[in-house]
Amino acid sequence: MERSHTSAGDRQGCVYLVGAGPGDPELLTVKALRLLETADVVVHDRLVGPGVLACIPSAVERVFAGKRRAHHHLRQPELSEVLVERARKGQCVVRLKGGDPFVFGRGGEELEALIAAGIPFEIVPGVTAALGCCAYAGIPLTHRRHAHAVVLATGQGHDGPAAHDWQALARSGQTLCLYMGLTGLDELVRELLKAGMGPETPAAAIENGTLPQMRIVRGKLAGFADAARALDTKNPVLVVIGDVVTLGERYAWFRSAGASTADPFPDPPLAEAPARPVLNRRSA
Repeated sequence: MERSHTSAGDRQGCVYLVGAGPGDPELLTVKALRLLETADVVVHDRLVGPGVLACIPSAVERVFAGKRRAHHHLRQPELSEVLVERARKGQCVVRLKGGDPFVFGRGGEELEALIAAGIPFEIVPGVTAALGCCAYAGIPLTHRRHAHAVVLATGQGHDGPAAHDWQALARSGQTLCLYMGLTGLDELVRELLKAGMGPETPAAAIENGTLPQMRIVRGKLAGFADAARALDTKNPVLVVIGDVVTLGERYAWFRSAGASTADPFPDPPLAEAPARPVLNRRSA
C-alpha cells in the first residue's frame, strides 16, 4: 500500500535535510532515525557509512549522490533536481548528509533549489565531525585552562585551498578544527606559523572518527603536514590544532581498531578505557 506523508488532497511531498553524524549510527538523532524508517526515498552521499545505511528499511528506495571532491555521481544541480522532482510526486524525501547539513554540508545550496521550486522542507541537525570525532578521540573542544573558543574552518575552498584570516585563526586560547584538513595542509601550517602560531602548538589528524577503524596522528604544528601524511588516505580527515589536543590520551575512552601513532605528549590515562556499550535496536 502506498504510504502518504501529506495531508488529504495535497499531493506535494516534503524534503528533509537530515544530518547522519560522523559515522557511528548510534549518534543518529531520534528524529533522523524515524524519518529513515518512514521515508519513500533516501538520497545519500558517500560520507554516510554502512552502519547508518543499515538503519534504512529495505522497502525504502535509495539514491546514491556520490559527492567526493572532484568526483560526483550526481552534480549539485542534478542532485537538487532529484529532490524537487521526487517531492513533486508527493514523496517523503530524506536528503541524508554526513555530519550536519549546515556545517560544510552545502545544505544551503540545496535549500535554494527547494525554495525556488516551492517545495516544503525541514532541517534535522546531525552531530558534526568536530563534535563527534573530537569526543571519540578524547579531545575537549573547550577547556577552562586551555581553550575558551572554537573555530570551525575548512581546508578546501571552491576552487582550491580555502582563503582565511590567518591572524584570526592563529590566535591563542582557542581550538581550531579544520574539515577536509589534509587538503592544502602544507600551506595551512605554513600560514599559521607565519601568522604567529607557535611551532610547538599541539595538533591531531583524525580519520574515520567515531568508527572502530578510527585513526589518530598527533604531533606539533611545525612539521605536522609530514606527520599527517602517515594516514595515507583519501577519506575525509579532521585536523584539530590547539592545546586541548594534549588531553587526548588522558581522556581516551574509545577503543579503536585503527592504528595510532605514538603520542608526543606523554600523559597516562586516568583509567583503563571502558568497553564500549552497545545499544539494542530492532532490525529494520
